[in-house]
Amino acid sequence: MTEIKGLGYVRVLATGIDRWRELGYDVLGFAPGSGPEKDALHFRMDERPSRITVEHADVNRVSAVGWEVRDHLSLQRLMSTLDAEGIEYAPMSQDLCDARKIEAGISLKDPGGTPLEMFHGPALDHSPVITKYGQKFVTGQQGLGHVVMPTTNFDESYLFYTETLGFLPRGAFRMPSPPGAGPLRIRFLGINQRHHSLAIMPSLEGRDPGLIHVMVEVDELDAVGRAYDQVMSRDFPVSSTLGRHTNDKMVSFYVRVPGGWDIEYGTGGKLVDESYYTAEEITADSYWGHEWMWAREAKTAARRAAQDEEVAQEEEVAS
Repeated sequence: MTEIKGLGYVRVLATGIDRWRELGYDVLGFAPGSGPEKDALHFRMDERPSRITVEHADVNRVSAVGWEVRDHLSLQRLMSTLDAEGIEYAPMSQDLCDARKIEAGISLKDPGGTPLEMFHGPALDHSPVITKYGQKFVTGQQGLGHVVMPTTNFDESYLFYTETLGFLPRGAFRMPSPPGAGPLRIRFLGINQRHHSLAIMPSLEGRDPGLIHVMVEVDELDAVGRAYDQVMSRDFPVSSTLGRHTNDKMVSFYVRVPGGWDIEYGTGGKLVDESYYTAEEITADSYWGHEWMWAREAKTAARRAAQDEEVAQEEEVAS
């Protein structure tokens, strides 16, 4: 059984801070949050002062993925587990905890190199959460949402999250693999009723920003539609069109953020009853929709190549 209860926060460094401000507040409708960092954006979804924090920098990189445990006893048990496995970690200083608005925590890196923070005791902001379009974000016992991360050490990462940290396998999606290589799968992992709070994806090389996407969930389909309209009207890149996933049943779209990764914005995610759940392998990521930008571009390139070949053949016959 895992000590981790939910995805607490995600922090990133980013170069395009002005475009980020427009995306976060005006397009996706996050409420303004709070934090001590200068030149940072604090996106609020609930009583937490900031669920997603974007710090102005000269690089685009994930700086922390924060996982929440119940209390100080849970954190102690987690540290004992890490000690037994010989996994290095460092207590977070009081200044850093105050900056994160938490009581205590530890920092470490997973086998893929992603910086993690395990914490307890978040300080709450009890002022009204006023979102741009009146939408409510689905958090609470399900945490912030989910995060998908690439890793060059996939097998080691999978064992770290499942056997060391106690994440529960919640299915997989088999990816095309190079000739002669074994099967490659994206693995979905859960810690509460949300279908997955984490997914890890095999990667051939480590590169920034170190994120594939972060999912946030809203309370109704109209909120997704309004955000989608804003994305289109303000000319933000749509990485994937509106669609419905096969595993978590989420109706969502993906928008490319400044910095080279995506935010999935969705609604209607299913809740998992662990008493009856079995881990399954999906064979398609969506029932409908979710046309990916890279797939569309590949189809366009293939169609143009075929047309060029046809023209060349006609010219050869004519000559």
